[in-house]
Amino acid sequence: VDCPNLEFEYGDADGHGAELAELYSYTEEPELSTNRRCFEEDFHAQVQGRRWLELDQAQQKAYVMRLLDGLEVVNRDKRLKVARAILYLAQGVFGDCDNEGDVLHWSRHNSFLLYQLGTFTAFLELLNMEIDNSQACSSALRKPAISLADSTELRVLLSVMYLMVENIRVEQEEDPPEWKTCRETFRMELSFPVHTEEPFALLLFTMVTKFCSGHAPHFPMKKVLLLLWKVLLFTLGGFEALQAMKVRKREELGLPPLPEDSIQVMRSMRAASPPTYSIELMEQQQQKRGHRSRRPLVKQDSLDIYNERDPFKNDEAGVDEEENDDVDSGIEGELDLMERDAIIPAMPAQRPPIERVSFPKGLPWAPKVRQKDIEHFLEASRNKFIGFTLGQDTETLIGLPRPIHESVKTLKQHKYVSISDVQIKNEEELEKCPMSLGEEEVQETPCEILYRAMLYNLPQYMIALLKILLAAAPTSKAKTDSINILADVLPEEMPITVLQSMKLGIDVNRHKEIIVKSISALLLLLLKHFKLNHIYQFEYVSQHLVFANCIPLILKFFNQNIMSYITAKNSISVLDYPHCTVCDLPELTAESLEAGDNNQFCWRNLFSCINLLRILNKLTKWKHSRTMMLVVFKSAPILKRALKVKKAMMQLYVLKLLKIQTKYLGRQWRKSNMKTMSAIYQKVRHRMNDDWAYGNDIDARPWDFQAEECTLRANIEAFNSRRYDKPQDSEFAPVDNCLQSVLGQRLELPEDFHYSYELWLEREVFSQPIRWEELLHYQ
Repeated sequence: VDCPNLEFEYGDADGHGAELAELYSYTEEPELSTNRRCFEEDFHAQVQGRRWLELDQAQQKAYVMRLLDGLEVVNRDKRLKVARAILYLAQGVFGDCDNEGDVLHWSRHNSFLLYQLGTFTAFLELLNMEIDNSQACSSALRKPAISLADSTELRVLLSVMYLMVENIRVEQEEDPPEWKTCRETFRMELSFPVHTEEPFALLLFTMVTKFCSGHAPHFPMKKVLLLLWKVLLFTLGGFEALQAMKVRKREELGLPPLPEDSIQVMRSMRAASPPTYSIELMEQQQQKRGHRSRRPLVKQDSLDIYNERDPFKNDEAGVDEEENDDVDSGIEGELDLMERDAIIPAMPAQRPPIERVSFPKGLPWAPKVRQKDIEHFLEASRNKFIGFTLGQDTETLIGLPRPIHESVKTLKQHKYVSISDVQIKNEEELEKCPMSLGEEEVQETPCEILYRAMLYNLPQYMIALLKILLAAAPTSKAKTDSINILADVLPEEMPITVLQSMKLGIDVNRHKEIIVKSISALLLLLLKHFKLNHIYQFEYVSQHLVFANCIPLILKFFNQNIMSYITAKNSISVLDYPHCTVCDLPELTAESLEAGDNNQFCWRNLFSCINLLRILNKLTKWKHSRTMMLVVFKSAPILKRALKVKKAMMQLYVLKLLKIQTKYLGRQWRKSNMKTMSAIYQKVRHRMNDDWAYGNDIDARPWDFQAEECTLRANIEAFNSRRYDKPQDSEFAPVDNCLQSVLGQRLELPEDFHYSYELWLEREVFSQPIRWEELLHYQ
C-alpha cells in the first residue's frame, strides 16, 4: 500500500508526556493506586486536613525529609512503603490533580524538590543494595516463570530515578533560575562521580551484563535501559548539543567551519516516491528474455571482471556475468512478491503531478573531498602523463596538462578535513615520538570519563545490548535459549479472558518496541559522542559491535514488512500515564483494542528504524570489509523495501547504505534499479572522484580486507595502551644502573628460602657455565 508523507520530526526523544508514559507497562497500572494509598496513609497521619498542593515549600521540604528518614529503617516492607510514597510524589500527586497538564507540572516540581533534598543519592544506595541482593537473585533463578512481583523493589527505585532524570533533563522556558542551577549540578553529579569511582551510567551497564549472563533474570530491563539512555542523553548531550560541540572543536583545531548544518538540511528535505517494484520486476523478466535471444556488445568495466569469479556467489561452470547478477535480482523478486498484490492497484496514484514541480533546485549537500582523494587523483594523472609518482605531494603539478590543473583546483576548493583526520595524525605523531612530545593533555569531559570507566568491559557491554536487541526484535523467533526480557511485563496470574490476552499481547509488543527504541538511541549516542571525543574510541566500540554481529542483526530487523512495523498500533492511549490517572477509564472491548489510536504512524518505531540505519551507516562508512558484509548478507533488497517509508530522513540513510555497495552489486542490478540510483544522486552527498555507480576505481576490488581490520585493531590497541595503560616497567621508565643501589635493594624472599638457598646457588649459579660471548653479543 502506498504510504503518505509522514509528519515526523526527529529529535533526541519523543514528547515529555510520551517519554514518561513509556516507563510503565499496562500490567503495572494497579500499582499507581498502591503508591497513592501508601502516600496518603502516611501524609494524613502527619498533616491533617490539607492536601500536598496546599502546603508551602518549607512544609513540603519538611515532609520529604521525614519520608527520607523512613528509607533508613531495617524492615524491608516499611522501606518499600516509603519508597512508594516518594514515587507517588515523583508521579505528580495525581490524586489532587484535575487534568494531565497539572500531573506533569507537579511531577516536575516534585522531582526538583526531591533532588534538592538528596533523594537521588539515597535511592542510589538502595539500588546498590538491591543489585547485590543475592536472595532475590537466587529465588528468581529457582522460579520456572518470572513475573512483575519478582522485581517490585527494583522497579520502584528505578521509576523514581527515571522520573527525576527525565523531569530535570527537559528544559522549559518558564523554569526558575534555581531549577537551571539544579539541572547543571545534577548533570555534573552524574557525569563526574565524587564518592564512587565510577559514573552512574556504568552501574546501569553492569546491571545489563548481569542480566544477560543469567545471574539476575528478575532485573526490569526496560526500565534499566530507558534510565541508561536518558542518563547518557543528559550527561553527554543530545544531537543539537553534539553539533554545537563539533563546531566548537573545529574552531579549536583551526579547521574551517562545517559546510552546512546536517540537522537543518535533513529537516528541509522532501521524501521521494518509493521504487515501483512490480514494474521493475516486469522489466527484469523482459530483460532476461532479451538476454537469452541476443547479446549486444557492451564495454565491460573492471568490476564485471571481478564478478565473473566472485567468491561470495555460487560459481557454476557456464554461468555468465549477467546470469550471475540475475540470481541476485531473483532473490529481490522473491522478497518483493509478497507485497506485489498490494502494490499493483495503487500504481496509478503513485506520482501526483505536484511532486514533479516541487523538486528542490540544486543538490542539498555541498560536495566533500578527502586529502586521500586528491592524492589518488594526482597519482593516476602522473602515472598517465609523466610515468612516475611523487608520493603524497599534492602541490607539484609540473608536466600535467591544463585540465588536470583545473581539476586539482576544484578538488582543493571542496577539500574537507574532519576532526577524525586530525586526531589520527596526532596519534601517529605521539606513537612515533613518545619522548619528545611528552604526555598528551587529555581533557576530562563526561565522555572521556565514561570511556575510561567502560574500557575494560566494553566488549561485554556491547554483546549484552545486542543480545537484548535480538530478543526484542519483531523478526526474532522465540527460542528456549534466548534471554527472557518480559520479566517486568508479565503478571503473576496469566490472563483468563480473550480481552485480557489481547491487552497483554499489546503490552508485550509495546514493551519490546520500547526496548528497541532505548537500545538503538543509546548505541547511536555512544557512537556519535565517542567519535567526537576521539576517533579510536569510536572505532573500538564499532569494532566490538561488528564482532558481535551487529550488521546482520540490524539487517534481520529490517527484513520484515517495515511499513506495518512503523504503523503498528501497540498502545492503548486511555491506559497511558498520565491520562489513566486523572480520567475515568472507558469500558475496554476487543474492538476498541483492535482499532488502537488514530495516529498516522508510531513515533517510537520510526525513531528506532532511523537510529538503527544511522548505526549501520556509522559502522560501514569507509570500511570496505564491512561494506562487503552488506553485500554478502544480500542487504540491497531488504534496504530497498525500507524506501517505501515516505520520510526523507529515513530514505537518506537507506540510500547512503545502498550507495556504498552499488559498485559491488554489478551492472544488471544498476540497470534494474535506475529509480533508486536517481534517488541516490538527488539526496546523498557527492564525493568528487567517487566512482560509486560504476566501480572502476581501485577500492572496488575487494581483496585484503582482513588486513584492513587488523591494521585498525592494532591502531586501536596502541591508542588504548598508550593513553589508558600506565605500566610500571615500560621501556621508557628510568633505569637504575648503579651497582651499589641495585645490590642494596631489599627483595621479598619466601620464608623457607634460607633452608634451600645453598641448593639454589648450586643449581642456578655454580653449575651453570657463563657464556661470555652471549653477553657481548646481547643487543
